[in-house]
This record gives sequence, C-alpha cells and structure tokens, in this order.
Amino acid sequence: MFVPFFMMLSLSVSSNSSIFSYPPSLIPKTWTFENYFNVFSSIPIAKYFFNSLFVAVITTIGQVLFSSFAGYAFAKLKFKGSDFVFLLILITMMIPPQVNIIPLFFLMREFHLIDTYQALIIPGFFGGFGVFMFRQFFLNLPKELEEASKIDGCNILGTFLRIALPLAIPTIATLAIFTFISSWNSFMWPLIVTNSDSMRTLPIGLAVFKGSFREITVWGDLLACAVICSMPTIFVFLIGKKYFINDLLQGSLKE
Repeated sequence: MFVPFFMMLSLSVSSNSSIFSYPPSLIPKTWTFENYFNVFSSIPIAKYFFNSLFVAVITTIGQVLFSSFAGYAFAKLKFKGSDFVFLLILITMMIPPQVNIIPLFFLMREFHLIDTYQALIIPGFFGGFGVFMFRQFFLNLPKELEEASKIDGCNILGTFLRIALPLAIPTIATLAIFTFISSWNSFMWPLIVTNSDSMRTLPIGLAVFKGSFREITVWGDLLACAVICSMPTIFVFLIGKKYFINDLLQGSLKE
C-alpha cells in the first residue's frame, strides 16, 4: 500500500527524462522541484486548494454538528415515531450517492445555488452514518451522568453540551476524519455543480490539469499536483489518529 504513494512522491521530484528510465529507481538520482513550480504556473492551484479546504472544513463542522444533535436526540429523547424516523435515516445509507445526484442538482438549481459554495457544502451537512455513530455512542452513556447533571440544574441542552459532547470526542474525531477525506476527494458532485474556474476544487483541477496537455502528458507535473492533493488528508488523519483508534477500540464506558 505504501509503495505507490512513495513512487508518486519520488517521481514528483524527478526530472521528466528520468521518470521512464530503465531500470526504474525508487529514489531519484537528481532531485528537482521544477515540477511543483510548473504546477503553480500552469493552473490556479492555490485557488483550487483554498476551495477544497474551505468546503471540506465547513462540511466537516456541519456534519459533526448536525449528526451529534440528531444522534443524541434519537438516543436519549423518546418521541412518537423516533424509531421509524431513525430507520428511514438508516435506509438512506443503503442508497448509492449517485442516485441522489440528479434530484439534488435540480434542488440546488431551484434555489439558484449552482456554482456557489453553498451547493458544494450544504448537501454534505447531512448523513446517516454520522447520526448512527453518535446514537450508538450516546446509548452507552451511563444514566447516572444524566441524573447527576439534572441534580446540578442542567437542562437537556446543558447535559448534551457539558456532559455528553465532551465524552464523545473520539467519535467526533472519527466522523471528522471520514467527512473531511470524503469531502476533499469528492469529484462527481463538484464537477456537476461548478461551472467557473474560480469554484473548482482540487480533484476537478487535477483532472483539468491532466487534460490540458492534449496528446502529451507531463507526468512529473501531474504527479506533483497529485502529491499536493494528498497531503491535507494525510495531515488530518495524523492529527486525529489517536482519537480515531480510541473510538475503534472503545466498546463501552465503565460506570
């Protein structure tokens, strides 16, 4: 799994003449950063990077916010039809995302949001996977914590913000990692709802960059662009790795 990524990183700092040298070498004999300079001079990659980062960060915040509130409601607040509504949310996880693209596009068009940040961000706020994760976590919270918070004068919102949410940090980190990576790597939806070059994200920019060379593909520049695209997701995972692993290993809380 590591070899393809290492090859991409190695060839991105190699000259175009040495990329197809035989026998191939994992470590370039001469290092050059000309490919990276060519990327920045050929396409507005800084704008693409900002668009991807802005969309991914806001989408992650919105997804964690809405999923945590909904998950706590389904776990702790029993209301009429709650189980049926939660079942409907689970059913949405079984529907391929491609099925929703066309009706979602028409919905964005009716609200005049095509080629805007809103169209890129708002659909990512809602997802059944996040609601399911938080519901399962909050179901395992000891009832004594809620009773103690009520004795101290906390209402439902206070209990959620002061007791439940701080304990859910591993779940928050796990969902944030998944959401950020999914939003950062998203290709189909940004391709459909963006028209102008100023609204393109990095995956779209990478595809445009490859197609801009016509018959000849400058592989060194393309690999340098791919390295730039992959760095933020690796950085985010390394930051949240500790909480991510803790969430996978956490079976329950001791009272």
